[in-house]
Amino acid sequence: MENYNCQFNKNLYKNKYHDVDISSYHFLITGGAGFIGSNIVEYLLKNNAGKVRVLDDLSNGYFDNIKDFLNLPNFEFIEGDIRSLKICQEAINDIDFVLHQAALGSVPRSIENPILSNEVNVNGFLNMLEAVRSNNKVIRMVYAASSSTYGDSSQLPKIEGIEGRPLSPYAVTKLVNELYADVYFKVYGLKTVGLRYFNVFGPKQNPNNPYAAVIPLFCKKIIENENPVIFGDGETSRDFTFVENVVQANIKALFSQKIKSHQVFNVACNESISLNRLVSLINTIANKEIAAIYKDERNGDIKHSLASIKKAIEFIGYTPEYNFKQGLEIVYNWYLENYKI
Repeated sequence: MENYNCQFNKNLYKNKYHDVDISSYHFLITGGAGFIGSNIVEYLLKNNAGKVRVLDDLSNGYFDNIKDFLNLPNFEFIEGDIRSLKICQEAINDIDFVLHQAALGSVPRSIENPILSNEVNVNGFLNMLEAVRSNNKVIRMVYAASSSTYGDSSQLPKIEGIEGRPLSPYAVTKLVNELYADVYFKVYGLKTVGLRYFNVFGPKQNPNNPYAAVIPLFCKKIIENENPVIFGDGETSRDFTFVENVVQANIKALFSQKIKSHQVFNVACNESISLNRLVSLINTIANKEIAAIYKDERNGDIKHSLASIKKAIEFIGYTPEYNFKQGLEIVYNWYLENYKI
């Protein structure tokens, strides 16, 4: 597969997830050239946001994800690294809302290079908090938290406030983010909201990234008539979450009037899908019968993940727009249309 060409997705973001006029608001999306960040950017631009500024160093994001936006008068791109406090402070200038998506994801990557994961995910996050604190204009910052924070907790579904111990350096960094955000609210009054993403998938997620997630990897393999690789027996399960659901949660969290302090919310579908089931469903969509190859389990992986979304429903009015099967069909066809085999 070659690199894809990013275009506005005509099939997504037909619904509005905000009920306020955003035409005069300025938004900063860190990591806005990445998978989730660029989808948030697209939603805001489609809904005539006053200004949408992206801060991204393109180390983990892709210029293709934002190139279609460059000629829009309300879009601005800053190539920069959140590990620089100065750059974060410059990017925050004249901003009303921050959507902090910049991070180094992937449990395996954090195990290979825990220092780099800490520098980006912890130091970079702290820089953003400091930048927001120094700017009295920012109304609220919503940041990408992670389901990995639940660690070795065996409880299902996962409920905010009942966490285990982290199982990877990546999980530690995301837990530290939550602790810092909570302290910054208590000490400085900084208004922040953390969204614990559960295995997000959708258009603009690159299957060629060396740390690509399981759904783009499996879609790529089946499109190319190759065997997808499963680590373990395939009964590992995840609460896979389509990206438009995640965008919805970000937008609603920005404007929720019910949030009075730092809070974290699960963002998922409350639906458990095993990896074996995932392969079967992709085969059904593709009208193929390609078997998986099984290898040893990887260190740091959680066996099962299923989220309670009751808190997000109550506080931000989150309601998943797409179930897993709907999202999977959309993204598989997106890969077919946007890649040359």
